[in-house]
Amino acid sequence: MSASSFCFSQQKGKPFVQEINGTKLSFSMQPVPAGEFLMGSKKGKADEQPVHKVKISAFWMSTYELTWDLYEAFLYKDYETSNSIGAVPANVDAVTRPTKPYLDMTFGMGKENHPALAMTHYNAIQYCKWLYARTGVFYRLPTEAEWEYASRAGSNTEYAFGDDEKLLTEYAWFKANSGGKSHEVGKKKPNQWGIYDLYGNVGEWTYDQYQPDFYASVKDGQPDPVNNPDKLYAHVIRGGSYEDEAKDLRSAARLASDPSWKQIDPQIPKSNWWFPEAPFIGMRLVRPVVPPSAEEIQKYYDKPVIPDY
Repeated sequence: MSASSFCFSQQKGKPFVQEINGTKLSFSMQPVPAGEFLMGSKKGKADEQPVHKVKISAFWMSTYELTWDLYEAFLYKDYETSNSIGAVPANVDAVTRPTKPYLDMTFGMGKENHPALAMTHYNAIQYCKWLYARTGVFYRLPTEAEWEYASRAGSNTEYAFGDDEKLLTEYAWFKANSGGKSHEVGKKKPNQWGIYDLYGNVGEWTYDQYQPDFYASVKDGQPDPVNNPDKLYAHVIRGGSYEDEAKDLRSAARLASDPSWKQIDPQIPKSNWWFPEAPFIGMRLVRPVVPPSAEEIQKYYDKPVIPDY
């Protein structure tokens, strides 16, 4: 996409396709308009309260959950090379890659067009860093507030399509219809903003530290709130997965990451890259309309690794 056509898309809030420079890979992004909404749920758990008004700046969110097709170029140098047009640039090659997992991280659920699974929060952010090295464009994880705002898509009901969970089968893979596994992305209906699988399939990382009472500290009408992470556990996961009940897929529902998800990891210390007992976690990308400064970008990508225990 040329600079002029991208500027037009940016101004008009259009979807766009991001080519991963120097490769045969690309992915699509959907515009999410600036606005405000009521975050949380009076009917939900204690950590979804109090309900509070939040203002959100415009951004794009990936149309689909990140798939193995896009993720493996970061994981494996040979896969990146086979999907590259020419040599891998030095700045891309310098990005630290994950240790190769000792398990089949697809868990037999499928790879092509299936969501990538079981990466840690740190791993997800390092993928964004690799993408920045490839494209020169700042991609990151959604904040918890951005995720809920995009999930609601202008609604104030439990789900973007209303309160009737019987309709969920039209929009999501979850315990009632998944057969206990993830599915190819984009096979269910999108929400009103053209985003697929926000509910179910795999849960999705947000950037925020999980804090049960965080909402009580957010001022009503606060713009773009985020609970900046400074600890290894817990981080917020949203959307529910193929193994969750309908109530856990609501727009306001929150899940916290847990160290038990590395219980079978034989490494000491535990891997910074993988959750071998969490095949229900994936990720989705966000691109802010107004990018941060170069210094802020590096700070986002280059936080020191916190050793696991």
